[in-house]
Amino acid sequence: QVQLVESGGGLVQAGGSLRLSCAASGTIFSIYAMGWYRQAPGKQRELVADITSSGSTNYVDSVKGRFTISRDNAKNTVYLQMNSLKPEDTAVYYCNADLINLATIKRGMDYWGKGTLVTVSS
Repeated sequence: QVQLVESGGGLVQAGGSLRLSCAASGTIFSIYAMGWYRQAPGKQRELVADITSSGSTNYVDSVKGRFTISRDNAKNTVYLQMNSLKPEDTAVYYCNADLINLATIKRGMDYWGKGTLVTVSS
């Protein structure tokens, strides 16, 4: 069984910073990409940023220059440093992983954490 556990969400004023963490554990053979998605009330879930095992990154335009994704491959952990936060960043942030599960010997992208709430007040 694979588990992804997020931490680091909370309430912050506009202009502030938060750092999210997501640790993957369980029957993992290897992890390809890891990413952060978010879902605001009444909106669809959207990709915020992702990072490959070699460190290549991708960001949604709205967070470029403000958010930084990084990962520690040895710890199967991905981070999201969020600076200059805006009220429109308010959402539940979910961690996602593209990995090979030892239990099934299959690669899959449908591994999600339960989410962590980020609230940015104006």
